[in-house]
Amino acid sequence: MASHFQRRRLHYYHRFRFLLPLISAISGALLILFALLLVLAPSPSPLEVNHLHQPRHQHSSSSFNVGVDDDAIGVPVFRVPSRGGRSDRDIWTSRNSNFYYGCSNATHKFPNVDEITPPNRYLAIATSGGLNQQRTGITDAVVAARILNASLVVPKLDQKSFWKDASNFSEIFDVDWFISFLSKDVKIIKQLPRRGKGGKTWTPSTMRVPRKCSERCYQNRVLPVLLKRHAVQLNKFDYRLANKLSTDLQKLRCRVNYHALKFTDPIQKMAKKLVHRMRMRSKHYIALHLRYEPDMLAFSGCYYGGGDKERKELGAIRRRWKTLHISNPDKPRRHGRCPLTPEEVGLMLRALGYGSDVHIYVASGEVYGGEETLAPLKALFPNFYSKDTIATKEELEPFYSFSSRMAALDFIVCDESDVFVTNNNGNMAKILAGRRRYFGHKPTIRPNAKKLYRLFLSKENMTWGAFASSVRTYQRGFMGEPNEVRPGRGSFHENPHTCICEDSQAKVKRDVGPRKYGKGINETRRDEVESDAQNVEDDPEWPDTDEDEDQSGPLDNDMFNRTGVDYDAFSSEEPELEEMLSD
Repeated sequence: MASHFQRRRLHYYHRFRFLLPLISAISGALLILFALLLVLAPSPSPLEVNHLHQPRHQHSSSSFNVGVDDDAIGVPVFRVPSRGGRSDRDIWTSRNSNFYYGCSNATHKFPNVDEITPPNRYLAIATSGGLNQQRTGITDAVVAARILNASLVVPKLDQKSFWKDASNFSEIFDVDWFISFLSKDVKIIKQLPRRGKGGKTWTPSTMRVPRKCSERCYQNRVLPVLLKRHAVQLNKFDYRLANKLSTDLQKLRCRVNYHALKFTDPIQKMAKKLVHRMRMRSKHYIALHLRYEPDMLAFSGCYYGGGDKERKELGAIRRRWKTLHISNPDKPRRHGRCPLTPEEVGLMLRALGYGSDVHIYVASGEVYGGEETLAPLKALFPNFYSKDTIATKEELEPFYSFSSRMAALDFIVCDESDVFVTNNNGNMAKILAGRRRYFGHKPTIRPNAKKLYRLFLSKENMTWGAFASSVRTYQRGFMGEPNEVRPGRGSFHENPHTCICEDSQAKVKRDVGPRKYGKGINETRRDEVESDAQNVEDDPEWPDTDEDEDQSGPLDNDMFNRTGVDYDAFSSEEPELEEMLSD
């Protein structure tokens, strides 16, 4: 019995001796594989590490959870990747931009200025607001002068508003180019002339016109005063021209805005340096116009999850204006009327395919919360620049004391970017959106804030893949593609549809040639139709009120030399509110 047990033990021993090398080999292979996985696996990004320890706010977009494995308990993991991922589009160009171009030449029905402008009829303009609001006023002033067949005095810039910039027209724009380029459209003079030889200078009668004043409105309200007094100055000239005009007048708007208004040489030279330095760092760059100043957030009435500290600080700012009352701070966010936070902008861009290696130029004022607010965006996009970081103090010294000149530098760098992004829908965003459409439909990303707000609130309950897919869906119609916005919708400065023509020959070649974009022409057209439909539902635009007011009624006997009724959307007692929000 003992010998039998011993034989069995020896038998198992010999079998184990043969298996031992095989087990050792498999163990060694597993160890090598584990070591390779440790070497090749990406390390956690700074964003993931930071958010592991970040406190959660009920409404804050900073509350997403990353880097925690919740699969075992069935909770989706919201982990932001460092790469942009695969995209079904070129993230740096517009899909159909080659088939459209800017066209603003006058038609043969538009007579030369010499044929229609009588002597001794002068229109002066006093603009209002920041640089971009004033730009719209200057553009519309030229068209108003043409409607009235009057000579236009070089517009006066607003030097007393919230922005407090003492610059005059010639210190921001090339005045000689402005006059010469428009010489066939409107006669422009630098100052009012004297009455005859040795006479006194014409003294203009001052008045204001309703907002979105039509051609008929100008002819009925301003022309009689102009015929009687010979010189009229229209004060607070912002948004004082109708959105809908005849084709030739709309094209004149485009010639002024996109060709006649050139910044001065010092501004252009400095801005070109900034653009060159961004290009030296990367072939492509994104420009982000970030409006997140304390005053603006206070006025918007939005709540961003900062708790009692935020309510106290923004509440103190709101109390400066008696007419500003916020009853439901969540309502503006639900309706898409709040600017995205810096982090929300970063998450949107990552979902649209822009990875952490992308370079971003940020044009902004004082950001509420400072570096703490910007930290999540910088973690997502470490290549983060502004004019203050890529230029020296000595280079920027001539511009520091002038907010409009500083804004002009940002305007040019944003205009020259491969992709322009905004977290709001202010004047600069609208003007650049229209300009980039006119000059080749360069990608211009406007957040679909109404839909994105709900997505940001629920992102903790979804995976990154689901979140990114939803962002791409919601942003269709908000990316700056041709035919994205229907003609006549929104501000003309944002959607200059009259001045954008279709290259029919190029489109014919596209239709008969091989597919280039992964979708057929029928699908492309369907995309455009769906984008239009989505814009109607989601785009937070105010209705066009060109015909809301009675603009054809007779003037009061004492209409000139007084302000009269003001049609401003904001209380005239607190115009600083509007000026602050405008740019």
